[in-house]
Amino acid sequence: MIPPVGSLTAQSHELQLGTNVLGPWFFTQSLTPILQRTASTATPGSVRVTWAASLATMFSPTNGMTWDSATSAPKHYGDRNSDYAQSKAANVLLAREYQARYGKDGIVSCAWNPGNLWSELQRHAKPMEKAFVKLLCYDMRFGAYTELFAGWSEEAGMKENAGKYVVPWGRFGILRPDVEASQEAPKLWEWCEKESKAFV
Repeated sequence: MIPPVGSLTAQSHELQLGTNVLGPWFFTQSLTPILQRTASTATPGSVRVTWAASLATMFSPTNGMTWDSATSAPKHYGDRNSDYAQSKAANVLLAREYQARYGKDGIVSCAWNPGNLWSELQRHAKPMEKAFVKLLCYDMRFGAYTELFAGWSEEAGMKENAGKYVVPWGRFGILRPDVEASQEAPKLWEWCEKESKAFV
């Protein structure tokens, strides 16, 4: 979270985009055949993929994503907070697209905001940022409540709740209206496929 400006992955992607978007997408795609086979015999709603979003989704660009016309990739803002917010909105979009593609196979996909948690994720924040953020943060264990609800609660596995956004500390919440209505998910998915093709 908010690494030094200019931080890149080994594949030269902006670090937060690589860590928060491409990594989870690639990992999930690698596991999808196993998830499909498991869902074919498992209790309905029990096979799930959950995607780590954030309160920062509120600060993402319009529709959650901005595309760089020169590269056809998600825009690299060069501002760690803006890049972080976009990467977290991307997780919401990928959760929705995964549900659209694999929900028919019995897999439930949702995104969740773990809540404001004090952890090592703030290690690169400036001293004043750390002091301010610490006032707003909870102990890390609270974040587990949200994740446990998304991944294991009976309610989150119900067909009518598939794809809903989970918020602290384990309940359904709402997204910013333009992110909720965004049509960017298929384009983001295709970009992830293209960027990951060499590693499949």
